[in-house]
Amino acid sequence: MQCSLMKLCLLLLLFHPLVSSDPDEAEKVVLEVITDSSPCSTTCGLGIRTQTLCLLKDSKTALEEKVGRKNGTKDSSQTKVSEECRVRKVNCLELWQCGLQTMTVTTGQRVEIDCLGEVMEAMGRFSWRVSWRFARGIITSDDSLFERWTAPLLDRMVLDPVKEENAGTYRCDVQDTNFRRVKRIYWGIRVLPVGVVNLDYESALARWKQDENQQKELQTVTQAVLLYAVCSLFMYYHLFGC
Repeated sequence: MQCSLMKLCLLLLLFHPLVSSDPDEAEKVVLEVITDSSPCSTTCGLGIRTQTLCLLKDSKTALEEKVGRKNGTKDSSQTKVSEECRVRKVNCLELWQCGLQTMTVTTGQRVEIDCLGEVMEAMGRFSWRVSWRFARGIITSDDSLFERWTAPLLDRMVLDPVKEENAGTYRCDVQDTNFRRVKRIYWGIRVLPVGVVNLDYESALARWKQDENQQKELQTVTQAVLLYAVCSLFMYYHLFGC
């Protein structure tokens, strides 16, 4: 009989709603709201976003408004944000594919490629998994042409001094602790011997366009000066009749 009563009491305790004995306990709930958030520091791959969080002055009212919105009622917000705030940094990700970047260097130079940058400083060395691959002698983003490449520093690759056999494309992959890919970037490196002229078509084309624009501006100024001179002569002869 006693065992049955004890079981009944336990069942009543389990199904009894847990109601706080303190009616003011809800007012002690601390709620924060994000008042400011910066853009992601990078357009692709891992980046850092700075957020400002401030405490709400009336957490109880904020909870009631949240419940009201869930029930479909529309009421104007009466909660106010206090001046007690804190700043935090969080990681952000817009796109994990960063595409192909190229550079041309001369043998003997020092080449350093940083795959994580400021994220390593903010989040720590052991928050990510970094792997490198290398396609020797070609500039490409075809993943079937890459082989494993060992980078002693993990987060960056240093070639000092760079040699002609180091030319090719280096691929960096970054994963988080859950093995989700968060960044992939390719670096194509052209290595020229000392004394060889760099025939960079894109740079030359940019310089040609710049020279062409300067010539057009000079022609425009010259035409304006000639037009002003002709108008001045015409006005002079018209006024003085000579």
